[in-house]
Amino acid sequence: MTQLQTELARTIKVAIVYHSGYGNTAKQAQAAAAGVQEVEGATALLISVENVTQHWQDLDEADAIIFGTPTYMGGVSAGFKGFMEASSKVWADNLHWKNKIAAAFTNSQNIHGDKLNTLISLAIFAAQHGMQWVGLDLYGGWNTTKGSAEDLNRLGSWLGVMAQSHGDSSEGPSQSDLKTTVHLGKRVATLAKQWVAGRVAIDEGAR
Repeated sequence: MTQLQTELARTIKVAIVYHSGYGNTAKQAQAAAAGVQEVEGATALLISVENVTQHWQDLDEADAIIFGTPTYMGGVSAGFKGFMEASSKVWADNLHWKNKIAAAFTNSQNIHGDKLNTLISLAIFAAQHGMQWVGLDLYGGWNTTKGSAEDLNRLGSWLGVMAQSHGDSSEGPSQSDLKTTVHLGKRVATLAKQWVAGRVAIDEGAR
């Protein structure tokens, strides 16, 4: 079996590292994991930032990392920011996450809630680690008279998934937001599989 065949046969690992203050972002993380699992030969690992110290090696070994955080006061949560700053050791030690696929999702109580600022912060964070960013490939929904809140990408975000959860309910993000997050997970796993195969093919061709 060639190296390319070996790489194609192995399991693609997608880590989903997230912080969830009230359980809403955790539901998004679970949705992203469900999307990853829809791709044959891919597996998802859910990592809460509270437990990340036990999973640095898992993050190093992952082919892709999806970041998830609520948007609080126009930016990432304090819990997730702590993880970002702790990852500086990974960054300083020869960019362990270099060339991994990266993507993100976020949630807030308000429809907009300045979630774009959070996603931009996460994209810059991934860039600092030398990662390859993946956004959404869905047209914006709920933007015509025939559209509805059930449309995928109903909040019209392309840098990552935006979700909204009502502050007086424990139901979490809407089903359309969760389905959009499933789509992102599946997209990341698919592209990670292609990325790994392409990298190995190029390496073999260079020999």
